[in-house]
Amino acid sequence: MQLIGRALTLAIALLVGGVQTGNPRDGDPAAIQAGAALFRERCADCHGADGKWVRGPDLTRLWTAEGSDERVFRTIRSGVPGSIMPASPAPDDELWAIVAYLRNISTARPEESSGNVANGDRIFAASCASCHRVNDRGGRLGPDLSRIAASQSNQVLARAIRDASASFANGYEPVTLVTRDGQQIQGTRKGEDAFSIQIMDTRERLQGYLKASLREVIRDRKSLMPDFGPDRLSDRELNDLLAYLGTLRASAPSKRLPASSGDQR
Repeated sequence: MQLIGRALTLAIALLVGGVQTGNPRDGDPAAIQAGAALFRERCADCHGADGKWVRGPDLTRLWTAEGSDERVFRTIRSGVPGSIMPASPAPDDELWAIVAYLRNISTARPEESSGNVANGDRIFAASCASCHRVNDRGGRLGPDLSRIAASQSNQVLARAIRDASASFANGYEPVTLVTRDGQQIQGTRKGEDAFSIQIMDTRERLQGYLKASLREVIRDRKSLMPDFGPDRLSDRELNDLLAYLGTLRASAPSKRLPASSGDQR
């Protein structure tokens, strides 16, 4: 299990590096549709039907971490040695179609907002930066938001702000460890196998524990991030915050197709 975990981490590292090159099938509606079918047939068992991970990494975050089409293509082609991901002998055209599909579901269109970006920046600094990083500034307990607008729409972001426990990003699931003497340690789960668990505690310290040394591992349903309801963040302030988050984007995304019945997310 630990070997697989390390290999999956390597897979993400391979996928997110490299120089951006052109995908000959990028933005092609027929290619994206074909790529969706190929992905569901060949990849969904490990990465989920929506690419958001089951046993493999969440693929919808690749381009927000400055991934390139070429790197994704090469990783699919070569596989990840030592992991459960094999090399693919499929024709280049099919692999580029899968890459085109993944980019299509992983990038969000730029959205206009009437909010005040400067005030949104101030709200972020006061209410969010203790846990979230933007361009190497801020905390590490929550996901890095430096390019969040490249993959998340305003609607999704607003829900995450208002109802923080609605979903958890992979690697940021809240957990409470109870030691043999009753001490409780809260944090986010970073890794786990049958015998051990690794977390980042609320003081941003990475810690590892043998499960045999713990009384209990509690999978929390409540996020460490508080809900920012209207009593804590007015609709106008939320709009300002969304305007600021909308400026956090990687390089311009590729063409994106409207959702269709053949591309369920």
